Amino acid sequence: MPSSYSEEGFLSPKAPFDFSKSLDFLRDFPPMRDDQKIDELSLTRAVCIGGQTVVFNVRSTGTIKSPRLKYTLKSDRPLTPGVRDAVVDRIGFFLSLSDNLEQFYRIGYGDVDFAPALQRLYGLHQVKFLTPFESACWAVLSQRYPAAAAQRTKQAITEKFGTGLEINGQRYVAFPEPYSLAYVKEGDLDALVRNQRKTQFLIGVAKAFAEKDERFLRTAKYNEVEKWLSEIQGIGEWSSKLILLRGLGRMEKIAVEKRLLRAASKIYGRGRTLTQNVLDQMAEKYGPWKGYWAYYLRTAAMKS
Repeated sequence: MPSSYSEEGFLSPKAPFDFSKSLDFLRDFPPMRDDQKIDELSLTRAVCIGGQTVVFNVRSTGTIKSPRLKYTLKSDRPLTPGVRDAVVDRIGFFLSLSDNLEQFYRIGYGDVDFAPALQRLYGLHQVKFLTPFESACWAVLSQRYPAAAAQRTKQAITEKFGTGLEINGQRYVAFPEPYSLAYVKEGDLDALVRNQRKTQFLIGVAKAFAEKDERFLRTAKYNEVEKWLSEIQGIGEWSSKLILLRGLGRMEKIAVEKRLLRAASKIYGRGRTLTQNVLDQMAEKYGPWKGYWAYYLRTAAMKS
C-alpha cells in the first residue's frame, strides 16, 4: 500500500560528525547491505514500531563541524507523537549521533600507529545494528557460519516475517520486532534457517527480547546486561559482547575475534600477527573508548 502520511524534522549530531563516513560503512557492512537504499548523502530504510512500518530518509544538510541531518518519515498510517518520537530516537541511536568523541580522539592522536587511521575516519560515529534485537539475531546466525550465508538467511527472515512499505515504487522491509518472531511456527522459521538448533535459539532470543525493556539494555550496568544476555540460550560470551557493542553502543569491552586481530595487526603488527593478550593490553589505554578503538580498527581494515 502506498504511503500517505509524512513528517519532517532535523537532528543535530554531536560534532565532529561526517555522515558520508556512516554511509561508507553501511555500504561495506554485509549484515545490513540489502536493508537500505543509499544515495550520495542520504539513507532510506524501514523500521517497525509497535506493528507500524515507518520508512525514514536521513539526509545531511550540515558540515562535519556543524552537522545537521534532515529526516523524513513516511507511513501508511498516521504518525502519532509516540511513534514519531520512537522512530527519531531509533535513528539517533542507530547512527550514534549523541556520541562525544573528544576524549577518544585525544587518546588516539597520541597513538602514533593509530593516528593515521583516525585522521582518515575523522567524524565517523559508530553505526549500530538498527535494533539490539537485530544484532542478537545476527550473533546467532553468524556463529560458525560464513557471513555471506548468514546475511542471506537474515534477509530471508526479513522478507518472510518482517513488514514492508512501498515508497516511490521501491519496497522497504523492516526486520521483524521480537514479538513477531517469538511465536512463529518453528518449522516455518527452520525452512529458512535450515539448522534446528539455531532456529530454536532465534525463537528463544525473540522471546527474551520481547519481554525486556530496551531502556534497561541501554542504561543498566554493563555487567547486568551482559549477565542477562548470557542467560539466553545460544548467546555466549562473544555474542554478548557483540550485542553490547554493535547493538547497544556499550564501548567498555571489545569482542576479540580473528577479523579484529587481523585489523590490529595491519596497523600495529609491522608484519606480525598480534595475539589476543597483546591486543587486550593495547586496548586498555583507551579505557571506556576501547570499543570505539576496535570499531575504527576494523573499519580502517575494510578500507585498505
